[in-house]
Amino acid sequence: MLEIIVHEIRGRCLVYKKGDKITIKDPEIILEKTDALCTHALATLLHYSIILDNPNADYVALGLATPGNSDEAYLQCVDPGPPLTGGGTVVFQVRRV
Repeated sequence: MLEIIVHEIRGRCLVYKKGDKITIKDPEIILEKTDALCTHALATLLHYSIILDNPNADYVALGLATPGNSDEAYLQCVDPGPPLTGGGTVVFQVRRV
């Protein structure tokens, strides 16, 4: 199971606030344990969710973590934020639970 936490918001996000969570178990988003969903973020998160949930996935080798922080992967939504859009980029921390 993956727990995805809003780690940082750069700019303005209409959907998430810092600390919001998304929980994914296999192919299912557990709505009872999910604070919010955004289609911009899902475009990125769903591409990585299967491999990041694999216990053999090496987050550092995938380029999604640093050696000292290898239990957590980091991803961001596709909205580039100011000055290009009125929104903002949300950085997500992803970990297996």
